[in-house]
Amino acid sequence: MAGGKESARQKMINIMYLVLLAMLALNVSDTILNAFKNINDSLMASTTNVEASISQLMTSFENTKLKEQPDRAKPLYDKAKQALAIGEDLNKYIENLKKEFTTAGQGIDPETGDLVERSNQDIAPGIMINQKKGAALKAKINETDAKLRALVDPKERGGLTFSLTATDPTERVNGVKKSWEEVNFGEGTPLTAAMTILSKIQTDVKNAESDVIKRLLGNLDKAPVILDKFSAVAVAPSSYIIAGQPYTAEVFLTAYDSQASPQITINGSNISVRDGKGIYNVPTSREGIFSYKGSITLRQADGTFKSYPLPEQKYQVSRPSAVVSPTAMNVFYIGVPNPVSISAPGIPKENLRVSMNGGSISGSNGNYTVRVSSAGTAKVNVSAEINGKVQSIGTQEFRVKRIPDPVPQFAGKTSGALSSVAIKSQNTVFAKLLNFDFDAKFTVTSFTLIIQRKGSDAQVLKASGSSLTPDMQKAMRLVVPGSRVFFEDVEAVGPDGAKRMIGAIALSAN
Repeated sequence: MAGGKESARQKMINIMYLVLLAMLALNVSDTILNAFKNINDSLMASTTNVEASISQLMTSFENTKLKEQPDRAKPLYDKAKQALAIGEDLNKYIENLKKEFTTAGQGIDPETGDLVERSNQDIAPGIMINQKKGAALKAKINETDAKLRALVDPKERGGLTFSLTATDPTERVNGVKKSWEEVNFGEGTPLTAAMTILSKIQTDVKNAESDVIKRLLGNLDKAPVILDKFSAVAVAPSSYIIAGQPYTAEVFLTAYDSQASPQITINGSNISVRDGKGIYNVPTSREGIFSYKGSITLRQADGTFKSYPLPEQKYQVSRPSAVVSPTAMNVFYIGVPNPVSISAPGIPKENLRVSMNGGSISGSNGNYTVRVSSAGTAKVNVSAEINGKVQSIGTQEFRVKRIPDPVPQFAGKTSGALSSVAIKSQNTVFAKLLNFDFDAKFTVTSFTLIIQRKGSDAQVLKASGSSLTPDMQKAMRLVVPGSRVFFEDVEAVGPDGAKRMIGAIALSAN
């Protein structure tokens, strides 16, 4: 008739019911009918007792736990009320079927206290089989069973003892497979027996309610967390302190449940839990400031889950580095962008505030560019925002110098021998910076060309700019081996805009 675990009392009732059914197959006597009447009365009394026990349990819970621990008790109490409502829905459905049986059975006989037509074997099959109300009852029973079990935590459902399912038997009767409703209300079932079956189902419903409610309300006495481990903890806002700042830390005792298995989520992903504590481990493959937040979710006594948010935490990743400052070479050059890298150990680069005297500085996040315009000295000032306050953390002085003079070159040479062919093929005088790391360019603005050929007077020509004039090019074509070529009074302008006399070029043709 039903599946699942059964109490001893339920097993006894089922056995008695089966014995009576077997006797019915032989003869439906008044003795058997009276026996059904007695079982029905016993079932109804049992149902009343269970109902009273449930009512007493609910009232006691309302007057004690619900008032003393409303936050934890109310969710459990609400679920218990749901169980009552679910059971009552099925109970009312069965009561309506009983009324139909009573009406069809011509009411109650005052002498027997049973149905007038209690021996009638057509009424129950007519209502339950022909009108298919037995199939509807079967579906209603299984639906109620599922709803009641759903109120209990999945881990505790295996401990439920009530039996409320209605399933078709797997065995065949005389070679015929019968449904649950045919076995209980089919052909040959006296009306009083069918009424007794309905009473048994009502008893099963109340037993199911009681089982679920006791399990729900009993969970309040189970501590969701058993604090069995203690640790002394010191938490400081920062482990990096600037001189002059106080070091502040919160020192307290913390406790945790080493046997608990909370679900700990960081940035949307679950992390591993060991001895009740989460282990958050991430690679640090790049520099910067990183943050994370999450939650700790723990199952409560009522089977529900409660989440505790983890406030946002921040940490900084920096590369190991050594800062070497050659104090004798702290120089800024006029006219070019001077790159400067600025950092302070333990302080995020974006928290730095940089300014300077004697020039201008631009940039961010540790990388800056300095420009200066006059020789002398300049100072770079560095402050940092620490715990919401801006504090000076250092000043560095630099010398300001002009860019070194470039060297004049023609055909890639400043002096020495060069073939006459190479001399004739060139057309421009250049000013080159040698051994200087900055990208600074000089432009030749004027020069004097002197050509001395053997047996001839020196030819002197002047040019503005860096290129040979047409007259110079004509004179250059007459250069032969043994001739000497000079570029004098070479003048150039660099990034600082100042004109400079940068020397001379002396070449001999071969």
